[in-house]
Amino acid sequence: MEKIPALELKNISKKFGSKYANKGIDLKVYKGEILSILGENGSGKTTMLNMISGIYFPDEGQIYINGDAVTIASPNDAFRYRIGMIHQHFKLVDVFTATENIILGTEDEGKYDLKKYSKKVKEIADAYGFEIDPDKKIYEMSVSEKQTVEIIKVLYRGADILMLDEPTAVLTPQETRKLFDVLRRMKADGKAIIIITHKLHEVLDVSDKVAVLRKGAYIGTVNTPETNESQLTEMMVGQKVVLNIDRDDPVDPKDRLIVAHLNCFNHEGTKVLDDVTFTAKSGEILGIAGIAGSGQRELLETIAGLQPMVTGGVQYIDPATGKVEFLRDKTPQEIREMGIRLSFVPEDRLGMGLVGNMGTTDNMLLRSYLKGKGVFLQKEESRNLAEKVIRELDVVTPDAEFPVRRLSGGNVQKVLVGREIAAAPTVFMAAYPVRGLDINSSYVIYHLLNEQKKNGAAVIFVGEDLDVLLALSDRIVVIGSGTVTGIVDARTTTKEEVGLLMTKEVRKNA
Repeated sequence: MEKIPALELKNISKKFGSKYANKGIDLKVYKGEILSILGENGSGKTTMLNMISGIYFPDEGQIYINGDAVTIASPNDAFRYRIGMIHQHFKLVDVFTATENIILGTEDEGKYDLKKYSKKVKEIADAYGFEIDPDKKIYEMSVSEKQTVEIIKVLYRGADILMLDEPTAVLTPQETRKLFDVLRRMKADGKAIIIITHKLHEVLDVSDKVAVLRKGAYIGTVNTPETNESQLTEMMVGQKVVLNIDRDDPVDPKDRLIVAHLNCFNHEGTKVLDDVTFTAKSGEILGIAGIAGSGQRELLETIAGLQPMVTGGVQYIDPATGKVEFLRDKTPQEIREMGIRLSFVPEDRLGMGLVGNMGTTDNMLLRSYLKGKGVFLQKEESRNLAEKVIRELDVVTPDAEFPVRRLSGGNVQKVLVGREIAAAPTVFMAAYPVRGLDINSSYVIYHLLNEQKKNGAAVIFVGEDLDVLLALSDRIVVIGSGTVTGIVDARTTTKEEVGLLMTKEVRKNA
């Protein structure tokens, strides 16, 4: 007797204007199976999941649940068919507790009894190995705790088909392992699970099958034990891709940025940087490693003038004159007015890096509008730059005026990185520049970082993938709880040594 898929898509298509986001998608996932979805940025992965979850309605094709043709016209329809979607950006109410968020929108004939609901939440958590405090407020939670709430929320509603969009994008390796253990328990419980991730080693680790999309079209499904990273990349891109990171020796490295005894507090008054000291040199890539939330983001924001320093300082050495400039208490605008070309790719792309309602051209213009003369903006140069970035970084967008908020996360990142690199910086800082990017786009970014290094820039690279940090960097500064726990040679150190430094506790003298 033929096994019936828990979920099946037949010839599913979706258009936005004249452009197909998905075209003729055929897909199956069975109970007790984990299916990974792979594809380059803009290949239609999230659009496909949004149709299954009722956010979009397909223009063509049919969706089947347990062999029956169904119509999913809203998220309520998806819940009725026991489909749960965990989005990349959480949809939670910060001032509510975990339990309040989980039961929000559910119906109860009697009076709401939070104790009863909290007990049920705890039962679900214990059944799958989640760690959760049902009474904890969302704003007090870590990223992984918030994700746990989102997953339990769909389980509470009885989901048998779970879809997760980039669930490990902001998780530490330890948190990722915990999540995968939970997913395996769900699989053993008969759940059908679909997961989008760009991290090929995760795909090979957790999934049973892998389905590949390319430019909105379905390419094929392979059994995970029978494939490898090279084959999957070739299916995604349509050609062989060499997954090697080149690393040349630094040429005549000189001190470019000196960070000395830096201390910084966040808006809540918590110390996030504690006596941080290191030097970034021209013509090298300085990697920053640490468990998420150890102060990496705040470090780059402080150097860039976006966070105030309490004590300590940052010195910039001009490559042309050798003159030392002090950056403490300088705003980003003042730093630019001093003639210092310091670029910064923040972790929050649309929140801090780009204006979502603007197109690529206008976002390029943000870098130079103050240089304009008169009351009219000169857009020709920015338009040419936008078209160059779109062409060279293969940004998937209808045109240079299309709002960047409507692009996929990876294409947003390409626009941001392209703009910052075009400024020809002498110091280039990037926080998680490949987060959310497909494997091919990631290697494009690694190549661009190497090009900046060859051009003599001091590159500071905050990464979450230790294998990449070790392969790309010349030296690595390891940060734990806001403190430098070690500075190592990336060519001679090991993943294990860096991992130990990431969790090392440094005791300060009273």
